[in-house]
Amino acid sequence: MESFDYIVIGGGSAGSAVAGRLAVDGTRRVCLIEAGGRNDNILVKTPGFMPFLLKNANYRYETVPQKGLNGRTGYQPRGKGLGGSSAINAMVYIRGGRWDYDNWAAMGCTGWAYDDVLPYFKRAEANERGGDDYHGAGGPLFVSDQHYANPTSHAFVEAAAALQLRTTTDFNGARQDGFGIYQVTQRNGERWTSARAYVEPIRDQGNFTIRTDTLVERLVIEGGRVTGVQIRRGGASETLLARRGVVLSAGAFNSPQILMLSGIGPAAHLKAHGIDVVLDRTEVGGNLQDHIDYVSGWETTSDVPIGSTLKGSLRMAAAIVEHRRKRTGVMTTPYAEAGGFWSVMPDSPAPDVQWHFVPAVLEDHGREKVKAHGFSLHACVLRPESRGTVRLGSADAAAAPVIDPNFLDDDRDMAVLRAGVRLSHRIAEAPPLQAFGPTDRHPVDLNDDAALNAMIRARADTVYHPVGTCRMGSDAEAVVDPTLKLNGLEGLWVADASVMPKIVSGNTNAPSIMIGERCADFVMAAEK
Repeated sequence: MESFDYIVIGGGSAGSAVAGRLAVDGTRRVCLIEAGGRNDNILVKTPGFMPFLLKNANYRYETVPQKGLNGRTGYQPRGKGLGGSSAINAMVYIRGGRWDYDNWAAMGCTGWAYDDVLPYFKRAEANERGGDDYHGAGGPLFVSDQHYANPTSHAFVEAAAALQLRTTTDFNGARQDGFGIYQVTQRNGERWTSARAYVEPIRDQGNFTIRTDTLVERLVIEGGRVTGVQIRRGGASETLLARRGVVLSAGAFNSPQILMLSGIGPAAHLKAHGIDVVLDRTEVGGNLQDHIDYVSGWETTSDVPIGSTLKGSLRMAAAIVEHRRKRTGVMTTPYAEAGGFWSVMPDSPAPDVQWHFVPAVLEDHGREKVKAHGFSLHACVLRPESRGTVRLGSADAAAAPVIDPNFLDDDRDMAVLRAGVRLSHRIAEAPPLQAFGPTDRHPVDLNDDAALNAMIRARADTVYHPVGTCRMGSDAEAVVDPTLKLNGLEGLWVADASVMPKIVSGNTNAPSIMIGERCADFVMAAEK
């Protein structure tokens, strides 16, 4: 059996950061295990090819029928391969606000207040604007301004300003609230995944082993300690040994799945699947939170927005050629080019809705093709009160987990989303966007709560930010402690969005990388 100092399970946003930091100085033997491939291809590297990643590098999970969505099943894309979801996402670089992390500390996550995590965000970041009190310039994760954005995206920012909504050029600085063009995780016009940041630069180091296309079946646990990992590759199972420990970074769905497959989770549920109980931990797979999102859409008489018409297709074909030659132009788009954060409820301690503006008509996560030019405006509930679960569907590690976000179970989420959708329409009705001749694809009486509720339940879904299923805290029920060590076992840490006790107010990629950075420090501190 092969033996390593550390095994990191999952090469996604957090896992790549953990593995890279542990291996980079050459003193530790580190093995990174990833179920998918290397993701080193033109589809991943070219931002504008993001729609094609729906069928590639993607687990394409679905939820159980959601009672809050009229019994519909929701779509849950998750990145598969090195880089994880940073290889298929919209590349938006958002950290969340000060209030989020100070609230984590107040909830018992000692050492996770904003002032504690800011140095790790800065350490990870190489912002093309340079370093300052809020940003880093020398890290491995490249963050850039968009060097091309569609005119409608700029018009969106102008439309928000016409409503006296604050304009900002930095959502990750002293204030989060406002509307503007997003910064993105790109370098020289290419997608910059966490794997490109942390793994690829050291992949040939002799102390670093990368196992792609390798499925983790379970953790090996002996005498109250995790000593290795059982894997499946090419149809055969084998065991890898970890002398110092294992870091589980498989994401908010697959980290609890692997724990449960290993006998760590709600005892009755494990027994129902014929799994021997090692630790009865009721919160494993619980506390699932996700940003419920509604997409308003408009077709335009103008062909300036992206569109799948003949003219639009010819324009994109030319853009592909430009990008291959120069790494510039339309194919650098993250699609979610602009957006904003604002409070729509009077008692909100921080912005409670986020908007993503897309200069194209978006239906069913882009899976429904619309032959028209237009724009779409996402509004998502930043701090939902609804809670869901992740459970096993089978004792087979290759089977998909059972995902139940329990969307809109709490009426407070619907109230926030209604207000967010109403503001979306007010922005779209402002002169800067009206200049493109928009027609609402899903008209509804915005003054009628019942009609708006019905529209939301018929069309809302995730904006791809599941968290919380291996909750961090100082209490006995928490899955991991504030050093990300699993409560009840030695030699195991969890590092990904699953440890968030409460979802952050924004996109979750940058916070997941920060969690990976911190975990590497916790692991190394435990050596001393």
